[in-house]
Amino acid sequence: MNSIDVSSGTAHFDDRQGLPDQQLGGPHSPGRHHRLGARAGMVPYVAAALSAGYALAGLYWTSGGHGFPFGTENDPLAHHQSVLEHVTRVNAAPWVAAAGLFGVCVALAMVRLRAMGVVGRLLLGAAWLQAVVYSLVIPDGRPLVAAAHIPILLAGKPFGWPPGVTISSQVSWPVGATWAASAVIVRRRAVGACSTCGRTQVPASWTTPQSAARWGRWGVGAAIAVPAVYAATRLAWAAGIPLGVSRRFLTEQAVDTPEIFVAGAFMAALALGGATLTLGLVQRWGEVYPRWVPWLRNKPVRPRTAIIPATAVAFLIIGPGVGWVRSAVLGYFPEGAMGEDWGTVAPGALWPLWGVGLGTATYAYYLRGRGQCAVCGRR
Repeated sequence: MNSIDVSSGTAHFDDRQGLPDQQLGGPHSPGRHHRLGARAGMVPYVAAALSAGYALAGLYWTSGGHGFPFGTENDPLAHHQSVLEHVTRVNAAPWVAAAGLFGVCVALAMVRLRAMGVVGRLLLGAAWLQAVVYSLVIPDGRPLVAAAHIPILLAGKPFGWPPGVTISSQVSWPVGATWAASAVIVRRRAVGACSTCGRTQVPASWTTPQSAARWGRWGVGAAIAVPAVYAATRLAWAAGIPLGVSRRFLTEQAVDTPEIFVAGAFMAALALGGATLTLGLVQRWGEVYPRWVPWLRNKPVRPRTAIIPATAVAFLIIGPGVGWVRSAVLGYFPEGAMGEDWGTVAPGALWPLWGVGLGTATYAYYLRGRGQCAVCGRR
């Protein structure tokens, strides 16, 4: 096979038929370009469909239908956990329907957006608003608790944890993610960028691999420092050291719930393990499997192997951080938590920084590792 770098403007040829790669369905063939572009263009329609689901559910609940999942009447575990703890079917169902209908209108209008302007900015602002609300405001800390305790559950659930994670604390995640993806794709199309990779004819300097490597390290630093602070307090308590709490607190907890210190140490180990894995976003072993990894040694790490779980964890962490701020403002913390027992809640104040840092580091890892786009051919 004869091949010349695509960047030179010359097509690849196949000796078998003497035809250009574009006619053989190669990675930059028009047919493949059309298929990938069509998939990206479908995302706003998915957002419209999900919003329509909310609208229909809201209308059903407004008319007296059963199954309304929000509020402590239907979700007792939402007490002091969910931003929707005080809502009821009567006062909230119409708003659910209105929010869903609003989302449908925004999504369908975004489909027709072809250039940025006042209307375009308003539509993108509405899309990002919904992405934030559905992904970071409505979800509370219970999904993170459940995810962190999966190893405990698999080991036999010795601590009786976690409390149930209801649909009200999970169902909005895919909606928020879809709105975020819709906003990104529509903006790319409106400014003339590739809808798949986001590149333009003249790439932004901050998206180059060299720049991403520099600012990505700051994200990694934040994503390591915060869990280290959290882990330090929990490990200290397990060792009987009153770090961030009073000696009285440790004594009372040892009598009332002695198993909580073992669970805290386990959670600290998970936090430190996650911090260690975060290092892989800027280290060589995050790009090529180390020699001590069985069956995978010296093989390249597929980017999505790191990007997908890191992105999910970033969102899971930000939710509890937002809940911490809400609890502090509303005075939900127990007496002494903002004083001598600050270690029980203070690390939570840093969790939004943890999530943002991890998300930043993950995006930098993506920029560093992305190759030539299969749609636009840009590098």
